[in-house]
Amino acid sequence: MPTDCIPFRDTHYFSSLICDYLDEKQQLKPFYNRYPNLDNFKIQIDEKQLSFNSEFRETLVSSLRSQYKNLTVSKSTSTNIEALKDTNTFTVTTGHQLNLFTGPLYFFYKIVSTINLCKQLKETYPQYSFVPVYWMASEDHDFDEINYFNFDGKKIQWNRESTGAVGELDLQGLDEVYEVFSGQLNSTTNAKVLKELFKTAYLKHQNLTDAMRFLVNEFFKDHGLVILDGNDKNLKRLFIPIMEDELVNQTSFKLVSETNAQINNLTDQNYKIQVNPREINLFYLHKNLRERIVEVDGKYSVYGTDISWSKDEILNELYSNPERFSPNVILRPLYEEVILPNLCYIGGGGELAYWLQLKSNFEAQKVTFPLLLLRNSALMISEKQLDKLQKLQLSVKDLFLSQDQLLNKVTQIHSKIDIDFSAQKTHLEQQFEALYQLAKQTDNSFIGAVAAQERKQIKGLEHLERRLLKAQKRKLHEVLDRAVDLQNELFPNQSLQERYTNFSEFYLENGEEFLAKLINYLEPLKAEFLVLKM
Repeated sequence: MPTDCIPFRDTHYFSSLICDYLDEKQQLKPFYNRYPNLDNFKIQIDEKQLSFNSEFRETLVSSLRSQYKNLTVSKSTSTNIEALKDTNTFTVTTGHQLNLFTGPLYFFYKIVSTINLCKQLKETYPQYSFVPVYWMASEDHDFDEINYFNFDGKKIQWNRESTGAVGELDLQGLDEVYEVFSGQLNSTTNAKVLKELFKTAYLKHQNLTDAMRFLVNEFFKDHGLVILDGNDKNLKRLFIPIMEDELVNQTSFKLVSETNAQINNLTDQNYKIQVNPREINLFYLHKNLRERIVEVDGKYSVYGTDISWSKDEILNELYSNPERFSPNVILRPLYEEVILPNLCYIGGGGELAYWLQLKSNFEAQKVTFPLLLLRNSALMISEKQLDKLQKLQLSVKDLFLSQDQLLNKVTQIHSKIDIDFSAQKTHLEQQFEALYQLAKQTDNSFIGAVAAQERKQIKGLEHLERRLLKAQKRKLHEVLDRAVDLQNELFPNQSLQERYTNFSEFYLENGEEFLAKLINYLEPLKAEFLVLKM
């Protein structure tokens, strides 16, 4: 059961942009359609129903049937796929890279957030159907981002040469990775399940897309999750008009650049721009190649190759082989919203930040901009770790402090002397207030001298406070070491657990209860960081 909920801003792990978005700050409202609350979902349904090309539903369902042909499809997933033909059916979507063995924990949080939001929407609007969709980023080409996962503090890595889209990679070398991983596991029932999952996914499929589809389906098929690979000729054919506009008019470059300038010019803000558009935001995808398309003086080419076209030739290539054109991060969201009857995209902070740069491009293409929802985040903590925390007289929230702040707090809690000089500083400031009044009555030129003396004495107190803290830390090194060890367990590399640790560590201890607890306790519309006892 949950032990605590912490506002995202109070964790200090989320950007000011995302925290301001969650607070619905006025200056960000031009960059999204509407905020994701239950009432706004009905407005979004009405807008999407009017704007979505219902004829695309048949193509979508046909492509999904083809993509699932070699999988055992659950009744709930099959029902959801067929429901997509109905104009009263809508999707909620999340997306992720094809990380080895799912990568960091937040992969699960994304998908569970999507599943649970669909359940909540169905309860609120029973006249409609809602289908959770996981979009496989099979066209990404950054192999170094996905070729490993962390287990028990060690990196389990797949080393090989890689070119082109990662989804098309064969699985050569993963038998060796399997031997390394299985050697780290014990002989429990849960360990045997993990071994079999890895073995079947990566040693019995032809490429990384098929392996990932199998793996995700095994975890979520009973929850009706629909897995979609956008690298599909028939689906890309639906996107041809926008890709043609991208090649000929370069609309997204102009509009997203303008939006980026607007974000940069927001008064008193320092929001980080996540992505910058290229003149053409399409890659060419063919035979182990995924490289960007560039245009110079009406001549189109694939960067770093001898492939080139005239304007008429590249448009002929687009209409003949749309599967060879791959949207980059600027256009991929637009592609998703064109082919799906989607209401909401669920993503992490970095993802939502770049979605906020894209609304004007959606408006130009007359595509409904989805609701943007920050995925659930969680810290999973064991009974044993909670017991350690209690003995240290700390709260879970204290663990989100920087390590220096945490050590200072532990020292102050466990020291037999009071090393907090706040009262002394306040008393000193009050004394100097009288000196300021005296200086004003005597000669205003003395005010600067009084201020300098105040700063000097405050700094002296702070210096003494730091020295006493340092001395006490030496005396309390055992309890401080316990606090550091606990924080390092729960925040590996001083990062959020969800961004580092793989699900397998928790499955090994909890088995199917791991996923069951996430399904039971993650609340997608509750914008707080969850602490979950495992």
